[in-house]
Amino acid sequence: EVQLVEFGGGLVQPGGSLRVSCVASGFAFNDYWMSWVRHVPGKGLEWISLINSDGTSIDYKDSAKGRFTISRDNAKSTAYLQMNSLKPEDTAVYYCGAGVSMSEIDVWGQGTQVTVSS
Repeated sequence: EVQLVEFGGGLVQPGGSLRVSCVASGFAFNDYWMSWVRHVPGKGLEWISLINSDGTSIDYKDSAKGRFTISRDNAKSTAYLQMNSLKPEDTAVYYCGAGVSMSEIDVWGQGTQVTVSS
């Protein structure tokens, strides 16, 4: 079965850090771009970051630059999003996605809730 499963969401205070993980199975993870997208209540889907298949090409949404770090471990078929200096406006459901190119997402995870609140 082709799937992505996210882990690591939760409640964190403003200024805190959290790392969310995305474990892939059922497809050739090494061949896919990985993206992180979030759904902010009332605002729809928002792209956050992406990384190419071997980790040599990375991009971020402007608001994530300097605070978030995307990475991947192809040996573990896992992608990560390290989030630092979290703000209440980062509260969202975070989804990982896999695509054969940088402009598409062919496989979606189920999402993990991140809540930033004191």
